[in-house]
Formats: sequence, C-alpha cells, structure tokens
Amino acid sequence: MTGLENALFRALAVVIAIALPLLTFGCKAGGDPNPHAQGPQAIPVKVQIARNIPVNNTTEYVATLKSRNSAVIMPQVEGYIRQIYVHSGERVESGAALLEIDPLKQEATVTSQRSNRAAQEANLKWAQQEYERASGLFAAGVVSKQELDRTKSALDAAQAQLHSLDAQVREQQVQLKYYKVDAPWSGIVGDIPVHVGDRVTTTTMLTTVDKPGSLEAYVYVPIERSTSLKMNMPVHIVDAEGNVLAESRISFISPQVDNTTQTVLVKSLITNNRDKMRTSQFIRARVIWETRNTPVVPVLAVTRIGDQYFAFIAEAQNNGSFVAHQRPLKLGQMIGNNYVVLDGMKPGDKVVVSGTQFLMDGAPVMPQQVPSS
Repeated sequence: MTGLENALFRALAVVIAIALPLLTFGCKAGGDPNPHAQGPQAIPVKVQIARNIPVNNTTEYVATLKSRNSAVIMPQVEGYIRQIYVHSGERVESGAALLEIDPLKQEATVTSQRSNRAAQEANLKWAQQEYERASGLFAAGVVSKQELDRTKSALDAAQAQLHSLDAQVREQQVQLKYYKVDAPWSGIVGDIPVHVGDRVTTTTMLTTVDKPGSLEAYVYVPIERSTSLKMNMPVHIVDAEGNVLAESRISFISPQVDNTTQTVLVKSLITNNRDKMRTSQFIRARVIWETRNTPVVPVLAVTRIGDQYFAFIAEAQNNGSFVAHQRPLKLGQMIGNNYVVLDGMKPGDKVVVSGTQFLMDGAPVMPQQVPSS
C-alpha cells in the first residue's frame, strides 16, 4: 500500500469515528419518547391567601388643641399686685385665691363710707325725734301744720340719705372683694406673666385656669378637600409614630375660608384622658374620608422592577398542579407589614411569600399555605 493510500485510509477512519456517535445519537433522539420521562420539578413555596380588610382613606394635618373650658383671668380693678398665691401649673380648687391687688385705698374708701353712714344714721334719729316732738305740739295746737310738714320732710330726706349711703357701702364692699382674684373653677393654673409690685389694669391678663377634660382640635383643611368634609366624619389624633391617642368626630365646619391660608377650619372634640395632651399643643389629626374593603399583600412578597411592582400568584391548572405567574400590582399605603393593593389582585389569590427569588414566570410550584399576618 502506497503512502497516499495510507493517508486516505487514516482520513476515512477518522470520519467514521466522528460520524458513528452522531448517527447513534440521532437514532436515539428520533426514536420513541420515554414513557417515564418527567418535566421540570415543582418548587415548594409558601403562600398566603389574599383577603379583604377595611382600609381607611385618610389624610393627616397639623392641628392645634384648645381648651373648651379655659378662663382668662383679668382684674376687675386697678392697682399694684401685693401677693401671688399660686404657681404656674398648679392645680387649684374653685374659689381658691390666685393673687391679691393692694386694697388699702379701697379699704379706706369703705371705712369713709361707713363713717358717713354712721353720721347719717345719727341725723336720722334726730330727724325722727324732731318729727315726733312736732307731732305732739301740733296735736296740742302749739305749732302749725306747716311746721309739722317740715319735720316730716326732713325725716323722709334723712331716711333716703341713709338708704343711699347703705347702697354705697355695699357697693364699695363688693368692690373690695375684687382686689382678691379667685379661681372661677377647679383647674390648672397657666402662665403668670405678672409679678408682685406690678401695676395692673382691667385689661391686664393675670393668668389662665384650664379645666381638665375636654379639648378641641382645630384642624385647617385645604380648600381643595373642603367639599368632602361632612359632620361626624371620623378624626383620629395620632402621635409621631402614628399611634392613635384619641378618636373623635367632626363637630364644626367653618362656613368661611381663611383668606391667608386658604383653608377651612374644622373642629373636633377630644376627650383628654389622663391629661396626655395640653392646651395650645400642636398635634397630628388624621381625617378619615372613607373606609373600604381592599386586598392587601405582604411586603416581602412584592418585588420592584423600575417603577412597577410585582408579586407571584400560584394559579391552579386543569390537572391540579400550580404555576407561578408574575402579576403587576398597583399599590397604595402601607398598613403594618402589608401593602394595600389598589389593582392587580383579588381576594382568594394565593400569593407566594417565600422563594420568589428562585421563581420565573410560569414556573411550576407546590404551594404550602401559611397563616395570614
């Protein structure tokens, strides 16, 4: 065999060696399918059943608390403050003395009026004696009727003068009581901006006394939402963490709009249990516009791609198996560990809550239900 023949023989052997496995594989591939062959294995996942819960459509506003029983204490007389009996923040009973204005001048006036009354009372006794004497002499025919009438007139004038002085004394005595300022009811003393020695007038604010209990929340709602306001609409007072401090309802809606802020004043009565809130405090008022039943989805079940949110739903097939489908969702506010679903889910859907990072759309799954949170 020549060298050329040897080379051709070796090349043919290589071709046969390469082609034979390919032919064998093609025969197996083109043969009958294995009746025991299986598709992709189902992935075990945990699911929660989507359910409707009552969800509030709310808006929070900054509100101011004001006392419905807050008395601004002003003096009814003028003078210099002689003594202050209480401190700011102190609890006082009704009628307790708060402070005293120097009453020396008024006491002198009362003493003078009493002296005048005593003098007039002596004049009245003398006029009474004169009238009685004139009456006896007139009966004896010693004095004329004119003299009798004169003494009677003097007696009447003395009596009238005494009555006038009595009224003046009572008036000055009442005025003297105003120099001691008392609490109009039981409550808590506010700030006391005056000091001993200050001169005060009837327009000077001395302090305030707030009766514990009911407060009123002043909520200023933008005019754009004013058409949705209704009487008895629920209002929740919440703290910085969103915890509800008090529940109330709208009790007043102003018919006018504030020209400066373009808002509508809304008032709500608040029961101040255990004095958790104080007058003039800024708080957060949550106005509940409506309550509707809406499905929710756990936060851990939601994935975000760009600006779109998705969740896997285990959907049943005709043969009883389940397939995970990625469904786009429109989400609302967060409540606890759940998102409110505005669109894309209905009650009863099996929401995949675990193993979502291993899933693809259309992957077979084996759902295992877990309790809803």
